[in-house]
Amino acid sequence: MSQEIRKPIIGFSCGDLNGIGMEIIIKSLSDNRLLDFMVPVIFANTKVLNFYKKTIPDSSFNYSSITDLSKINPKQVNVLNCWEEEVAITPGELTEIGGKYALISLEKVTAALKDKQIDGLVTAPIHKKNIQSPSFNFSGHTPYLQHAFGNTENLMLLVAENLRMALVTEHVTIQEVAKHITKDKIKNKLQILHSSLQKDFGIDKPRIAVLALNPHAGDEGLIGKEEIEIIKPAIKESKNQIMVFGPYSADAFFARGAHEKFDAVLAMYHDQGLIPFKSLAFGEGVNYTAGLPIVRTSPDHGTAFDIAGKDKADASSFTASIFECVRILHARQGYRDMRLNPMKKMSARMFAGAKDETLEEND
Repeated sequence: MSQEIRKPIIGFSCGDLNGIGMEIIIKSLSDNRLLDFMVPVIFANTKVLNFYKKTIPDSSFNYSSITDLSKINPKQVNVLNCWEEEVAITPGELTEIGGKYALISLEKVTAALKDKQIDGLVTAPIHKKNIQSPSFNFSGHTPYLQHAFGNTENLMLLVAENLRMALVTEHVTIQEVAKHITKDKIKNKLQILHSSLQKDFGIDKPRIAVLALNPHAGDEGLIGKEEIEIIKPAIKESKNQIMVFGPYSADAFFARGAHEKFDAVLAMYHDQGLIPFKSLAFGEGVNYTAGLPIVRTSPDHGTAFDIAGKDKADASSFTASIFECVRILHARQGYRDMRLNPMKKMSARMFAGAKDETLEEND
């Protein structure tokens, strides 16, 4: 596959068969305008697809069925049949079948990504319990992909336009969170976040805010000592290479709109970051796994069994995930081009400066 990304091939895992995954895939890809800038390949089965297509009366979804990735139709949605047998689909139910075929889809699309048969990956939601098996002993997509691509250190990064929320810990119980907060881990996550902001988001000198772990940022040690002993030293040692600030008390930080002054925020644990993020993202948040050698995005929600098969699922977050996947692929290519030819970067800056002067003269 060419290094130059023009119209990237994006693979889609189907997620839990009884969740809203197939529905939001169909709704997103029903807009044929998406085909102008990417080639979609759904790793699933046409029978499952047709089942959910019937639950969406107004769908204009069309596709081309393929059995080999060498036969991809660049002008249509492609469905790669990953299994042939009949599968019992029971929307809204947590079943062994739902997890089994979600894993088959995920394994197939991951293999294609490894073999560079596709350029990027958008994952539909899985259920972390019923997908467990001897080949999937992970707490979610992120650790699975980390293992698949050489245990590369990564970062869960939630994105919605200019709001970017990263996490030090992910799927860890509250009582275990503090044990996982270490100086080295914070420094490592800051490095990954800083690199991603430059490489994946085109921000040359990103400003990063770090949230405290305890209420009121520990109140100088009265409500916990993690800020004094761990978080502040990690920030201080990272300042040599990164523009990083904090730690900030999480409640006041968002209440005052302080997040708008930074390019990204690093939260200590899952709900500390995701509650404000989902409140501010208005249903269009994207979960991006930063730090991996591949590009993977997903919607910022789960399987939503309660509305599965009822044509009630909102595909906004999934559609945003598609756009973000393609955008990051192009950003990475642009970053590589700049590194290979630094004169391009200099020329771009000179052009931007000249353009600004022209605008000032015309005012």
